[in-house]
Amino acid sequence: MATNKADRHIVITGFMGTGKTTIGRLVARQVKRNFVDMDDLIVERAGKPIPAIFAEDGEIAFRMMERNILEEIARTGGQVIATGGGALVADINRQLMKQSTFLVCLTATPDIIEARIGQDTGRPLARNWQDLLIKRAPAYADIPIQVDTSHRQPNQVAEEIVRLWQSSM
Repeated sequence: MATNKADRHIVITGFMGTGKTTIGRLVARQVKRNFVDMDDLIVERAGKPIPAIFAEDGEIAFRMMERNILEEIARTGGQVIATGGGALVADINRQLMKQSTFLVCLTATPDIIEARIGQDTGRPLARNWQDLLIKRAPAYADIPIQVDTSHRQPNQVAEEIVRLWQSSM
């Protein structure tokens, strides 16, 4: 685990369509750190796309892969990481990241989320996203740092996250 606050990972989470990957890349560029998208890492390790993992192995297997990666993240530092939308729904995962990283939850209004995710077939849980958002809302609300991306440019959001991170040290 990174002992110095400045060395901790910056972890960006939130519901699908809130801008985790886009904003994470911008934050990484601004703070001159590597960017890691957990979903890309899972695809790489599993050797197949996320919809195939869900279809062939099931959501439980996918969540176990997420958990293993989060445990790795908790032991290291120095990167900007975008989680999948459900990675921190489990209390144990969320607490681990709250204790070991600089954690930010991105939010957006339901109409903005709908416009952003549209008919995205690469998101296995997008079909009933409204119900999923309601179900996950308490987990997201448990994350102290919340940044609304609804009517803002990604650069503005990234700059705010960098300011918040810098002021946390």
